[in-house]
Amino acid sequence: MGNIVNSAEYDYAGRRKLIDSLCEKYGFIKKRVIGRSCGGRDITALKIGAGEEYCLIAAAFHGSERITSVVLLMFIEKLCGAIAEGGDIKGIRAARALNGKGVIFVPCVNPDGCEISLRGSVACGELAGTIGKMCRNDFAHWNANLRGVDINHNFNAGWQQLREREMAAGIYCPGPTRFGGFRPESEPETLALTELCRTVNIRHVTALHSQGEVIYWSYAGNTPARGKKMAEIMATSSGYSLDTPVGIAEGGGFKDWFINEFGRPGFTVELGQGKNPLPAENAGKILDRVSEMLMLCIMM
Repeated sequence: MGNIVNSAEYDYAGRRKLIDSLCEKYGFIKKRVIGRSCGGRDITALKIGAGEEYCLIAAAFHGSERITSVVLLMFIEKLCGAIAEGGDIKGIRAARALNGKGVIFVPCVNPDGCEISLRGSVACGELAGTIGKMCRNDFAHWNANLRGVDINHNFNAGWQQLREREMAAGIYCPGPTRFGGFRPESEPETLALTELCRTVNIRHVTALHSQGEVIYWSYAGNTPARGKKMAEIMATSSGYSLDTPVGIAEGGGFKDWFINEFGRPGFTVELGQGKNPLPAENAGKILDRVSEMLMLCIMM
């Protein structure tokens, strides 16, 4: 029998079917809708295992980086299969890795942005004309949500300073990318994650982006010491490099907010190499490179 998730493009409806099929096959997956996008699309969380604390791995913050959602869903299927069959992933026994632990996956934080990048004006509804003007009909590279807000600039971590850097770069209003909104946590997609973290005991978070094969792990002076040690383990496992964001890439992101809010480790992992959107057929190759790292994230 073939895999449920393959290295292919999936629109919103297709992704929902994948998630439903995974939940039907593996009854131990607990599914919950943690929010809805500006366009009314579900933002779904999948929980596996149980414990006093959970690690959280989220993907597809940006529309043109939707391959990260495919990679994460492929990993979820691989993990569930290993749990069900008593198997391992890269030599790590899955059931043992989750012994007394839990993990929460959010496969697609920004379903509207992913739909716009994949399907173009059809995905924009009544805003097709407005969004078309914003991106000059280059829908493929759309990263923001339906309102033109970049979710990974909308978290309340150095948001005002980031806003000033955006304006210095000529970014004043909604657009395809890098506009952080008119206030932090203004977007339902952002709130879905912040409310999840405020109601569930999350010990660390990993945000999957593309591309560059680097790991960002620090924020301001609040990064816990074990965050660097964990990042070094992740880098050794994946072969990715450790890096520090600068300029307009600094602040406003999910891992920045989590580190700042809770004083716990947070990571941004840039999957793959190339130009976004990366070809969907690269998903399997990317997963093979990072599956051990993702297992270690669950264990640490």
